[in-house]
Amino acid sequence: MREKVSRGRFFEDFRLGEELVHATPRSVTQGDAALYLGLYGSRFAVNSSDAFARRLGFAAAPLDDFLVFHLVFGRTVPDVSRNGVSNLGYAEGRFGVPVYPGDTLSAASRVIGLRQNRSGETGIVYVRSRGLNQRGDPVVEFSRWVMVRKRDREAPAPETVLPELEESVAAERLVVPGGLVAADYDTRLSGSVHLWDDYEPGERLDHVDGVTVEESDQAMVTRLYQNNAPVHLNAQMMEASRFGRRIAMAGHVISIARTLSFNGLGNAFRVAAINGGRHVAPVFAGDTLYAWSEVLEKSPLLARGDLGALRLRTVAAKDRDCADFPLVTPDGDRDPAVVLELDYTVLLPRRAAPDRRSR
Repeated sequence: MREKVSRGRFFEDFRLGEELVHATPRSVTQGDAALYLGLYGSRFAVNSSDAFARRLGFAAAPLDDFLVFHLVFGRTVPDVSRNGVSNLGYAEGRFGVPVYPGDTLSAASRVIGLRQNRSGETGIVYVRSRGLNQRGDPVVEFSRWVMVRKRDREAPAPETVLPELEESVAAERLVVPGGLVAADYDTRLSGSVHLWDDYEPGERLDHVDGVTVEESDQAMVTRLYQNNAPVHLNAQMMEASRFGRRIAMAGHVISIARTLSFNGLGNAFRVAAINGGRHVAPVFAGDTLYAWSEVLEKSPLLARGDLGALRLRTVAAKDRDCADFPLVTPDGDRDPAVVLELDYTVLLPRRAAPDRRSR
């Protein structure tokens, strides 16, 4: 009799070019937005206030961009990384139309690369994933790669194919939501007077604050995104692992770092792209996370005098504040406290807009 339960895909189950349509479309609600706010306490005004968002041309307060990313990511887990050892990195991420309460999100992925590891026990699977709303509009797309266990160590290795991935998403490819106009952006209500004009490439910002990861929070967000990877949920299984405990979901770390970045980047109201990212060490309940950011590039947007783009590198570290960034050892190696390196692009209002209220 054919087994009726799913144990997820193992490395030898993937085929180059394979298209995966992921189950469980998700209709998002105001409750999702409120729960996300309760978990992270993000203070970006555009995601907190319908009135503030409407003055910029949004239909209402859109869902936080990383909440959208995590929800789409969660659709992909049962087919891509349920048997993952770790999520290794991201590239070519681009956010599309805003998502509002009432929208329904679905996802699909294509296998774009495969490489078996030397041990023969795991392999790296590269996928390109896309999230759509109920009208078929893209809300986010991204490439990621994950280390996946093999079911049978002796199963033949596939031909190694590594995808060619762009270093960053070019400014001209960033999506500016239709109707968005930042001329009436109110810095009194946003909580920061620092606009696109005030940042320069090479500038570094210590975000000062720290957040301790709670066992209950990391478990709740895993369920919120419907991520069914056992490494985040099954404490009994993880007792026998080399870590001896559950690992906090990678997306949880990203959202904590993004929330911390508000202190210094309070007007970076829209995440437009994920250029690259690596989770370089696991995070566990009880760890305290800090973050700092570096401005990598500063780009005007074509025909937009009201908005500009900043490419940022945000680094999160555990149990060590980031006052002495860039957190490298005397030999130039990455400091062992670093857990996340995220390269992403944000949109900020420009001071050139004449009617902005900043007094």
